[in-house]
Amino acid sequence: MRLLENKTAIVTGAARGIGEAIALKLAEHGAHIAFTYVSESSAEKAASLVSKIEALGVKAKAWRSNAGKYEEAEAFVNEVVKEFGTVDICVNNAGISKDNLLLRLTPEQWDEVMEVNLKSVYNMTKQVIRPMMKAKKGSIINMSSIVGINGNAGQGSYAASKAGIIGFTKSIAIELGSRNVRVNAIAPGFIETDMTHYLKEGEAGQAFLSKIPLGRFGSAEEIGNTTLYLASDLSSYVTGQVISVCGGLNT
Repeated sequence: MRLLENKTAIVTGAARGIGEAIALKLAEHGAHIAFTYVSESSAEKAASLVSKIEALGVKAKAWRSNAGKYEEAEAFVNEVVKEFGTVDICVNNAGISKDNLLLRLTPEQWDEVMEVNLKSVYNMTKQVIRPMMKAKKGSIINMSSIVGINGNAGQGSYAASKAGIIGFTKSIAIELGSRNVRVNAIAPGFIETDMTHYLKEGEAGQAFLSKIPLGRFGSAEEIGNTTLYLASDLSSYVTGQVISVCGGLNT
């Protein structure tokens, strides 16, 4: 049974890693996918993802668009509505990190992380709620992190942006509940992607693993499965929540 038949889903930052896994998982369950990527170097991966999604029998289109820029987010969502008819699901996945101790963290690094990680969630949510409120239904899923819950040395800007996503999620869920628009967040733990493979190396990697009750890193597909749950009617009475997908690390 396909849980998202003929729904339209937006996924930001989907050219690789967790975003790609989410886009594919939603497409497997019948959702048409509109997704973004930022850099020209990701264009080939984006085109490949479009082909993979279309092979699943649904529609897909990629936009080179920076969700951290309000005008670009506005134009993107308007184009999606024009192309697909509506927006049923929005996954705010775009994110970066500029890890550094506070003494070395520059104002420019702080601002860049806030723009990409936090402002993008505001930008995209503000745009997609228009068609969702009109339809009196919708699911918005924001990608936070366990670092936004627990903090981590050297990740002050990243943790602040991800904690901000949690506060925003809870507040907007209250605002939109009467319109049947649900807003939830996912807080991944250590997930295996091409950006995190180095964390498993050497003694440092073993130290990370020793703190995880399930004794392993998570997969991007497992984040995709949680996103599918929140995007579908399986979670029709779930809003304003933060689901940690971390192997028990946040216990």
